[in-house]
Parts: sequence; C-alpha cells; structure tokens
Amino acid sequence: MLHTMLRVGNLQRAIDFYTQVLGMQLLRTSENPEYKYSLAFLGFDGGNPGQAEIELTYNWGVESYDMGSAYGHVAIGVPDAYAACAKIKAAGGNVTREAGAVKGGSTVIAFVTDPDGYKIELIQAKSTTYEEGRHSDAKNTDPLRSA
Repeated sequence: MLHTMLRVGNLQRAIDFYTQVLGMQLLRTSENPEYKYSLAFLGFDGGNPGQAEIELTYNWGVESYDMGSAYGHVAIGVPDAYAACAKIKAAGGNVTREAGAVKGGSTVIAFVTDPDGYKIELIQAKSTTYEEGRHSDAKNTDPLRSA
C-alpha cells in the first residue's frame, strides 16, 4: 500500500495533529492553484517505500466533510498502547477508546480521533495478533511508537 487519502477542513490543523500528537513526519507538500487544492504527505520512517503514508487533501474553501458509514479507521502499531494514550492526551489529542483488550480477545487496542473526526486505532505490538504477524512490519522508531 502506498498511501491513504483523507480530506481535511484545515490543512495546518491536520498536519499539526499528525506530526505533534502522533509523531509522524511531514514528508512533502504540494499546492495546485489551478484546481484549488493542497496536499500534505505524512508518515513514519521516511514513508514510501518502507511505510505507507497518509495523504491529507485540503480542497480550498471546504471546511468539513460528512464521514458517511463506510470509513472505518487507520491502524498504527505501538509497543505500549497505554503509554501511547498518555502521550497523546498530554499533547492535546482526543483518546476516544482507552487502551485495553479488544472484546473477545487479548489484543490490546485504543482509538484516537483526529481533528476532522477520522479514527486511528493503536494496536499494541506485544499482543497475540501482532506476534502472529498481522502487524509484524510495524516499525518502532517514532516518538509515538517508542512510548
């Protein structure tokens, strides 16, 4: 996977969330005045090809979007979901499901919500699901994932 695109109502607010709260790196930006949109690509460990990226798309003049019922979430592997939640809260982030075992299983997860309402799942690296390989290629080199 190369990237996931999210439409945002305020590009700088979204960049601040993903860099300051989640610890991603701003990899590149572009402006397209003719078609009135701006893009920002963020990720961990330098992004592609080793890691998928988040593409934030700001369509000039559009301040919000309807989420609809099809979007679920983006997932990030973390070594300690409890510590990651504490860091996110300390940075002003919105933890919408505290860290704990998933219902009916042992995988430790948590959820945060970005300023535009997108859900981000945190999956603890030492969980059974992770060790079985579901998220085995997640890196632990950024501030959030080295919690």
